[in-house]
Amino acid sequence: MSDYTFESNYWGDCCNTFDEDQKHYVYAKYMGLKRVGYSFNVEGKSIIDIGGGPTSMLLKTINLGQRGTVIDPLKYPDWIYARYAAKRITPIVIRGEDLIIKHFAKGYDEAWIYNCLQHTDDPELIIKNALSAANTLRIFEWVNVPAHDGHPIELTKKKLDDWIGREGQTIMLADAGCFGLAYFNTYTQ
Repeated sequence: MSDYTFESNYWGDCCNTFDEDQKHYVYAKYMGLKRVGYSFNVEGKSIIDIGGGPTSMLLKTINLGQRGTVIDPLKYPDWIYARYAAKRITPIVIRGEDLIIKHFAKGYDEAWIYNCLQHTDDPELIIKNALSAANTLRIFEWVNVPAHDGHPIELTKKKLDDWIGREGQTIMLADAGCFGLAYFNTYTQ
């Protein structure tokens, strides 16, 4: 099982999330989200965000459908959960590997995964769970980064393509806190 101490220390009291928030706009561009000002118009879609942490991109959406859910294994300060509640987003404190598919099967229009899978134990299972929960998967991940503290998994384009079942794209980035080789893919079943 992953050691979540590194990630918990990164977020601290969750008061300053700018580092991650600015990256969301880069991720969203490659995930194909429709940007309206500083928001993303999701046009009434229900979305499950796997690994969304204390500052899920769902917080930046407008026109979120009946269900908005953030899955994350870490426990954050209570005010984070009040913030989600104010936006009608349900946070669930579990690992992406532990989604019980019978409760989530095709209950969402889209599953989002971004900058998450390096922190996990079984990224292939998480992708399988995402594809079981939603008709469309939007994903943005860093690839070819050797495993290190807090990031026990090295992802590659080939692995992600194989797990998703559709070829994605890569791009070298140096923009708004995003540096490195990024993988992105939008797959609709």
